[in-house]
Amino acid sequence: MEVNLLEMAIEALGIVFDPSRMVFLFLGVILGLVFGVIPGIGGLVGLSLLLPFTFAMEPFSGLAMLIGLGAVISTSDSIPAILFGVPGTSGAAATVMDGHPMARNGDASRAFGAAFTASMLGGLFGAMILGFSIPFLRPVMLSIATPEMLALIIFGLTLVATLGGKNAAKGMAAACIGLFLATIGEEYQMGEWRWTFGSLYLWEGLPIVPVALGLFALPELADLAIRRQSVTTNVTAAKNSTKFQGAMDVLRNPFLTLRCSAIGSLIGAIPGLGSAVVDWIAYGHAIRTEKGADKTFGKGDVRGVIATESANNSKEGGALVTTIAFGVPGSASMALLLSAFVVYGIIPGPDMLSKNIDVTYTLVWSIVFANIFGAALCFLFVGQLAKLALVRPGILVPIILAIAIIGAYQSRTSWIDIYVLLSMGVLGFVMKRLAWPRPPLLLGFVLGAIFERYMFLSVNIYGFEWLTRPVVVVVLALAVYGLLVPIYKKWLFRRRERQRGYTISLKFGRNTDANYFDLAFTSLFIVFFTITFFAAADWHFDSRLVPQLISVSGALFCLFLVVSQLFMRVESDSPNLQTIAATDLSGEYEGMERSVIFKRTAQFFAGVGFYLVAAWLIGLLPAMAAFVVVYMHFIGRESWRLSLLVAVIMFTFTYLLFHHVLNIVWPQALMGELLPLFRETRALRLM
Repeated sequence: MEVNLLEMAIEALGIVFDPSRMVFLFLGVILGLVFGVIPGIGGLVGLSLLLPFTFAMEPFSGLAMLIGLGAVISTSDSIPAILFGVPGTSGAAATVMDGHPMARNGDASRAFGAAFTASMLGGLFGAMILGFSIPFLRPVMLSIATPEMLALIIFGLTLVATLGGKNAAKGMAAACIGLFLATIGEEYQMGEWRWTFGSLYLWEGLPIVPVALGLFALPELADLAIRRQSVTTNVTAAKNSTKFQGAMDVLRNPFLTLRCSAIGSLIGAIPGLGSAVVDWIAYGHAIRTEKGADKTFGKGDVRGVIATESANNSKEGGALVTTIAFGVPGSASMALLLSAFVVYGIIPGPDMLSKNIDVTYTLVWSIVFANIFGAALCFLFVGQLAKLALVRPGILVPIILAIAIIGAYQSRTSWIDIYVLLSMGVLGFVMKRLAWPRPPLLLGFVLGAIFERYMFLSVNIYGFEWLTRPVVVVVLALAVYGLLVPIYKKWLFRRRERQRGYTISLKFGRNTDANYFDLAFTSLFIVFFTITFFAAADWHFDSRLVPQLISVSGALFCLFLVVSQLFMRVESDSPNLQTIAATDLSGEYEGMERSVIFKRTAQFFAGVGFYLVAAWLIGLLPAMAAFVVVYMHFIGRESWRLSLLVAVIMFTFTYLLFHHVLNIVWPQALMGELLPLFRETRALRLM
């Protein structure tokens, strides 16, 4: 069997090396890089667009082109995440945590070098897993049932304690908010509508694209607009040579790259989790395992970029394992690839390990070369990409914001997409100002629906015996261990500080230094969770169980935060403790008066409001051009000539891509509704 596998792998290599197939693979890679850079598009849209064109090709060429596109989305989506704090796809959200601070510190080229190298190695690892694991993992995958899946999801949710920074209660409260948002829409078990308020849009729940863009893109753009400085003023950001330093960073952390690649492959093989989760799990793992990560992650630690990017690209190989071996797609993108299998007459299952083994290894080699091509192309243009960090915010902010709004709109082609984007943007902006972690909210939102689904299936099929299954016991033990480790580290740190002669004491009583904006924000969520608990009381038990559990948990975490801020404080003369406490404060505008901050914040959101009003009046695309001109000239203080030139380029690019290529259905503008009425009235008058 080993000889046959080796022979078939070599034969598949010859198939892929055919010049025409390499051309199709390369074209797929280029398209994937383009779709990954544009926020809100992603691999699903790219594959949907490309799929019909591949049906007329012979199978190997068509699959090579599809794999080429899908394999490198996670390579280029790190570009806007690092430069602007705007994730190209939801899978690059965790890259923002350290990639964007690196860009602001003048290390954009280094961050790119690390990201592209880690992406390539992660993709190669995923391909290796795909090539060697299918014959051996098939029995293991067949033994995984809903209880094991539920345990893995619970393990993922426990990472919020780490992603919550020093204040784990804020992380858990934020996760409860995300879990609650995931309950919006049709309930899986009983088919009951929850929190839809009669809106057809909410029947399917909130879409991930506007939620992710709102939480992470708008707050970063607002920061640029308020500071009115480039992403970085450090000219070393444009130095091409630092990209090799980033590549060496990856090579100096081989075990981190290997571990996170393994995590990506494992999570990618689990249907339903997908790209929006794997980067956070890898990031949380890195925080827990890397030395000093609790002090440096989130401030521009290159290891944070390595962890997320290696996991992101390796997930494709893992997702193909279940797709090929069982016909169960590991993600929505894999479902599209599965439809291509059907068109080509390829049946997933045992045949993929026997008579169609050449197809399997063709996919493996396609992933290998796609990752090499993608990383090489990105690496080649690192210097040019890094120079974007020096571009003035008066130019960057309107361009990125316009693309983000249209990218959010295309998720369901509804006005509500934009409302969700802006609502999540305001929430994310406030959370960032008050040092609330946003990653747990997104993680809870992504995992919420499948958590509830597997909970229902596990309890109804196995009763409470699902808790005694061996794999479940091991995974839950790891989850408990992960929750206890941060508490133990904090206790150990304080003990060491006392041994050094410092005084550390917990005082009870009224805290006059409490942040009353934070208290008001937290109290608002206590009221929110209380209302939602009683609002769900009339639902069927299966429908209200998880929402009420979330409401109680969220209210308790928020109540603990309020009580601890009002009546508890830690007093210490330890400089180390004071340094750690200072890291909890995020997004400070050094040297700026509060009145200036409020004025520029109001200007930014007023600009967004102008965009929406103009879109309602004259249409989304013309409003985009008008917004770019108005913002660049009146707020960014750019010349009329440059403002008009950028607006024309933006309009042309967006019109060609979204209107002609993606065939987006644009919303009807008021002007478009009134113009036919005006013409009819005029015609009647002439008669």
